[in-house]
Parts: sequence; structure tokens; C-alpha cells
Amino acid sequence: MNKRTRIKICGLRTTEHVQAAVDAGADAIGMVFYAKSPRAVDAPEAASLARAVPPYVSLVGLFVNAGPEEVAGVVRQAPLSQLQFHGDESPQQCADAAAAAGRQFTRAIRVTPDMRAADLLKYEADYRAASPLFAGLLLDAFVDGYGGGGKVFDWSLIPEELAPRVVLSGGLNAQNAADAIRRVRPYAVDVSSGVEVAKGVKDAARIHAFIQAVRMADLQD
Repeated sequence: MNKRTRIKICGLRTTEHVQAAVDAGADAIGMVFYAKSPRAVDAPEAASLARAVPPYVSLVGLFVNAGPEEVAGVVRQAPLSQLQFHGDESPQQCADAAAAAGRQFTRAIRVTPDMRAADLLKYEADYRAASPLFAGLLLDAFVDGYGGGGKVFDWSLIPEELAPRVVLSGGLNAQNAADAIRRVRPYAVDVSSGVEVAKGVKDAARIHAFIQAVRMADLQD
């Protein structure tokens, strides 16, 4: 049986693009709750966008250095099913925010060239020990700022035993998705800038092409 790679389209801000992602077969929709991002939405906007999301498509909220009260406040207004922490949060800070919101979380790790396999395994162990709500790591490239930089990191740094549990991000697009899946075999992939025509501006055709590329790679597994 071929493995089905899960797909998250992140940084959506319009009903049109949410619908495009859903129609193309995305498993998860990501919304950014970080005011400095060109992809940012607030809780009322997210609640409105959520109306275009059918059952069994996850809504993921991305936060950067937000406290427990802020995260919980967003969840009270918008029906997020999972959280993603993308800042400089410690394991305990992630645990506290997730507990306040009552949601599982993934932790984004920005991978630098000097990291080793043991470092990534320790990150996973530390966050898992901190909270029963920890769901896994999202591995992204290290860039200035937090996410959506369109840069690829060295996938060979990911230990083979960790790869089936991670969400792979960082510079993915329709052109390199198949190679990423073949080389890493991640549980899921996450794309933002790779389906944009300008920073923060998604494109329905690119969303469709990316999802099709992932599905074709799964069939060739």
C-alpha cells in the first residue's frame, strides 16, 4: 500500500484560497496569528474563513511567541483543531499555551547547517516530555523572521528514524515536492510561499499543482 503524505497549505487569508485548497485535497489549512507577517489574520477573520472548511480538514493556528492567554483567546473565537508554535518558545511555554487552549501542538524547528541528527531527536524528546499535547516537529529552514522564507534546508540532516513523524517545510513547491518526499519520506508537508505569486498572496493554480505533485509522488512510492 502506498503511503499517503498529508498536506498543509499555510498562510491562507481569503475564502477563495481556502476553498481552492479544500477542493484540491488539502488535509490541513494553516492560519497565521502573527501581526508582523504578511499572511496574518485575526481571530474574527479566521472564524469567517473556517466556515469554508468542511469536516475532517484540520484548521491549524500558527503563533509566534504568544502567551497562553493570547492563544486561548484565539481558540475561543476560531475553531482551531491544532496549534503550531513558530517562535522562540521553550518546551514549557509551548506546554502552557497548549494546555490553556486545550489543543495539540506541533513545534517548528528552524534547522541550521550545524545541527546534527541527535539535536533534532533531542528536540522531539524534550517537547514530548514537556506535554502530552505535543504532536510532533515541523522542520523548516533557518531564515530571518519566522517562517514563509521560501528556503530549503539540507534534508540529509533529518535522522531516518525521525522522518516518518515530521512535517517537512521550507522552500517546498510543485517542482521539488516529489524529490522531498522520495528523499525524506515525511509524515506531512507544509507549504506557504511555494504556492504564492507574491509575498502573502496565494494562487489557486499553484496550490492545485503542489497537491497534485505530492499525490503523484505518493503513487510512485
